Amino acid sequence: MDDAKIINDPVFGFIKIPRGLLYDIVKHPLFQRLNRINQLGLASVVYPGARHTRFQHSLGAFHLMSEAIQSLQQKGQFIFDSEAEAVEAAILMHDIGHGPFSHVLENTLIRGISHEDISLMMMEQINKDLGGQLNLAISIFKDHYPKRFLHQLISSQLDMDRLDYLRRDSFFTGVTEGNIGSARIIKMLNVVDDRLVVEQKGIYSLENYLTSRRLMYWQVYLHKTAVAYEKVLVNMLTRAKDLAKRGHQVFASPALSYFIENDVNAQWFADHEEALHMYEELDDSDIWSAMKAWKHSDDKILSTLATDMLDRRIFKVEVHDSPITDERIDELQTMIARNMGIDKRDAHYMMSINRIQKDMYAVDDDSIDILYKDGTIRDISEASEILNVALLSKKIRKYYLCYQRFQ
Repeated sequence: MDDAKIINDPVFGFIKIPRGLLYDIVKHPLFQRLNRINQLGLASVVYPGARHTRFQHSLGAFHLMSEAIQSLQQKGQFIFDSEAEAVEAAILMHDIGHGPFSHVLENTLIRGISHEDISLMMMEQINKDLGGQLNLAISIFKDHYPKRFLHQLISSQLDMDRLDYLRRDSFFTGVTEGNIGSARIIKMLNVVDDRLVVEQKGIYSLENYLTSRRLMYWQVYLHKTAVAYEKVLVNMLTRAKDLAKRGHQVFASPALSYFIENDVNAQWFADHEEALHMYEELDDSDIWSAMKAWKHSDDKILSTLATDMLDRRIFKVEVHDSPITDERIDELQTMIARNMGIDKRDAHYMMSINRIQKDMYAVDDDSIDILYKDGTIRDISEASEILNVALLSKKIRKYYLCYQRFQ
């Protein structure tokens, strides 16, 4: 038998998955579920090519992790085979707890629990199914393992997760400015005092990485049209949940119904064993199929929002540098209520106000350190000639006002 499975990836070419534990993870139903969840949520409303999945991203991150481990070993960093396999298993499963449409479910149908928390619960389940073979992987994922740099490869400001999604999302959206030199960055990685560092020769690739990341956030991830489309979806799910609370029958799959009819939070997950199993049943198709029924709902608000989603009638967007005034909000609610013939108290379903903030590099967070030939180490914000600390750490804040179109 072949000792590895080969998958042809459009971004990195052939990805080799060794048979055994790693391939068993890929075959597991919870990992296969990621095939039914888009990586970029609703970004395809702006970039039609952006229809790649969390499954593809997870394989890509695994591939980069394999390259990083090999590169570090070649530089004399001692990494046991068991540690290498464990950190590769952890990066494979790092996104396994994502729900439909990326982050939309968080704080909409479930509250007070992140997809990272759910990922950990699913890892524990897979670990049980695989007879405890993931104990080390889970320890590294939780940052409980003595070799802290292994966790940094999974979760930091320069982890394999980010290196893959920037390359992959740039490829599928066609936003070529977001492309990064991931191969060179990986070749320049090293470890000093149990911390990941980047050798001085990689500083230009890092500058490109940070600049590209900023561009991708504002041009793709936080594109105003994609944000407005997502707000239609959030409001639609919120309306469905509110109607169910009032005793209305709301069509949905069993899994989606569970989260519409119950107030699910972290404590609920702890108290109800079936909650995780229901969550595992959810994917993008549950919500798309529900929309097709909700389009014909007797409730005007739900039917309008579902029709907006299906027919690409996106909320109109205004981007402001300062908070939206109460007068402007009241004016919009009056206009919406009048145009739709609904109670003004319900007009909030047809609009959304959001403050969106993103910085290019969090100086106070897990830093990106540059290793010089003389052994000294400096933070990228000090080492870079073109990126000053004020620019790197500047928090860009925008206020998005989204509301129903009537023309």
